[in-house]
Amino acid sequence: MTVNQIQDELGTRFRAAMAGVCSPVAVVTSRDGDRPHGTTVSAFMSLSMDPPMIAVALDQHSDLLSIVKRHRRFGVNVLSSGQHDVAMAFARKGAAKFDGTVWTESSGVPVIDRVAGWVACEVTELVPGGDHTVVFGSVVAVGAHDSPPLTYHARTFGTHLPHPGGTRGGESS
Repeated sequence: MTVNQIQDELGTRFRAAMAGVCSPVAVVTSRDGDRPHGTTVSAFMSLSMDPPMIAVALDQHSDLLSIVKRHRRFGVNVLSSGQHDVAMAFARKGAAKFDGTVWTESSGVPVIDRVAGWVACEVTELVPGGDHTVVFGSVVAVGAHDSPPLTYHARTFGTHLPHPGGTRGGESS
């Protein structure tokens, strides 16, 4: 086997393994002057509670990353279970992603209507990682709504349902 064949096989196996990981779906947003911009991601997480921080991975060649670098502020909109159409709209290329999307601005970032939750962040650090850049952000504002999140697993959208015999995190039986 050649080095390229080994790398291709590793990449194929890695994609298959990652398809087995259930991820929340979010739209990361920022402002390019007076124009909102955003993209769908599944690579984000809460990083710290004290102080509140998150991390999100953006493609190094994305328009959004260059906007976030200039604006130094970004939002993460955690989509609700019924918003797979929003996820698909923001996953495509182009400047018309916000067309037909109801949104407002809060703390300097676009917030999409009916999301499960959102955070607005100030960029604290940018760290290259492979073909992405990890953006660390300090949380400056938060909003949450009582709706189940949109998730992505096995290359399909879904949502989280509580296990019938389960307990909430931090509780013991």
